[in-house]
Amino acid sequence: MPDTTTMAAQVDEAAHRLRGVARETPLELSTRLSDAAGAEVWLKREDLQIVRSYKVRGAFNFIAQVREAAQESGVVCASAGNHAQGVAWACRQLGIPGRIYLPRTTPRQKRDRIRELGGDLVDIVMIGETFDEAQESATGHGAESGALVVPPFDDPRTIAGQGTVAREIVDQLGRVPDRVVVPVGGGGLIAGMASWLRDRSAEIEIVGVEPAGAASMTAALRAGRPVTLDRIDGFVDGAAVRTVGRHTFDLVNGVVDRVAPVDEGRICTEMLAMYQHDGIVAEPAGALATAALGKVVVPSPGEVTVCVVSGGNNDVSRYGDIIERSLVHEGLKHYFFVEFPQEPGALMRFLEEVLGPDDDITLFEYVKRNNRETGPAVVGIELGDAADLGDLLVRMDQSPCTTRHIEPDDPLFGFIR
Repeated sequence: MPDTTTMAAQVDEAAHRLRGVARETPLELSTRLSDAAGAEVWLKREDLQIVRSYKVRGAFNFIAQVREAAQESGVVCASAGNHAQGVAWACRQLGIPGRIYLPRTTPRQKRDRIRELGGDLVDIVMIGETFDEAQESATGHGAESGALVVPPFDDPRTIAGQGTVAREIVDQLGRVPDRVVVPVGGGGLIAGMASWLRDRSAEIEIVGVEPAGAASMTAALRAGRPVTLDRIDGFVDGAAVRTVGRHTFDLVNGVVDRVAPVDEGRICTEMLAMYQHDGIVAEPAGALATAALGKVVVPSPGEVTVCVVSGGNNDVSRYGDIIERSLVHEGLKHYFFVEFPQEPGALMRFLEEVLGPDDDITLFEYVKRNNRETGPAVVGIELGDAADLGDLLVRMDQSPCTTRHIEPDDPLFGFIR
C-alpha cells in the first residue's frame, strides 16, 4: 500500500503554496447530467483555470520548490500542450527561463497560448509525433544543459500540486462526495486526488477514465507495472501517453477503485453535448470524465458524483473531426465502396431506390472517373436515425450495385475520414 498520508500532506502544503496563484475553479451542478443519471452530478471546472487546465497546479508547485536552482540553469519540459502552458506561465511569474518540447501534432491553439503565456522567457521546440518522443528530447536537453526537467506527472511535487483539485472539491461541496471521476493520462491528477481523498475517506469511489486509444494505465494495472504501448491514438492529446509514471502507477494501483477506457467517438459526442447544452468548451481530455457517465459509471439515486473537466484548450479547427467521430460513434455516419453498373442513370436509380427519405450523401468520390454516372465510388451516407441502417443495407443488397460497407476498424476507413 503506497504512503498516501505523506502525499496527502504534500497536497495540503501545495494548496498553501498555490494560494493566490492558481484559481479556485467553480464546482457546478450539471442539470443535464444529473437528470440523465437520476442523481447529483457536479463538474469541477478546471477548464476555467488560469491556463485553462489543472496542469498549472503541478507545474508551479514543482518550479516554486526549485526556484533558486532554476534561476541559474533554467527549466525544460515536454508536453502535449497543457503542462507546457502551466510551465510557461510559471516561468513568466517567477522570472525563470524555460524550453518546452512539443509533439508536432500539438494543436495550433495550444502552441499559440504557450507563446503568449511564456513570452520571451520560453523557447518552443516541435519534435516527434507523440508526447513520449518529446519527453525523450526534453530529458536529453536537461542532461546536456543542466536545465531542470519539470515532469508533467511523475514526480511527487507535480502530483501534489495537481492533487489540490480534490481538496477544493471537498471544501466547495462541504463533504467528501460519494464518487469522483477523473481523466487519466500519465496519472498525476488522479494519483494526487486519490491520495488526498483516500486519506480522508475509505468509502469514496475513485474512478479513472482514459481514452480507449491510449489506455496506458489500464495496461499497467493489468501487467502490475508501467508498460509502454506499441501504438496510441493521439486524438485525446491531453491524455495520450504511451507509458504512465512509476510514482503515479504505485498510487493509482493502491488507492483507485478502477480505471476504464472510453471510446474516442463517445468522448466527441460528449464534447458536443457540453458545448451545445452547457456552454462548455472542453478539449477531448476535458470531456473524458463526463463521457464515462452511463457507460463506465452509473450513479445510484441519492449519490453525489463529481467529474473533473480537466481542460478547455480546444482548437476550433478540430470541430469538423469531432463531429465526424461523434456521428460514426452514434451509428449515424457510414461509408461504402459502391460499384455502379456501367450504364446511364445508375447513379440516379441509387439515389431514388437505395437512399431512405432521411438519408443524406455527405461524400461522393469516384475512384475511377470514366464519366459522371458510372464506375466505382466511395460514398458517405448520414442517416436520419441509426436504426435505419438495416433497411439501407437490405436495399443495397437488392440493388444492381455491388457495395461494401467500410467499417471503422477497416484499414480503408482511415483514408476516408
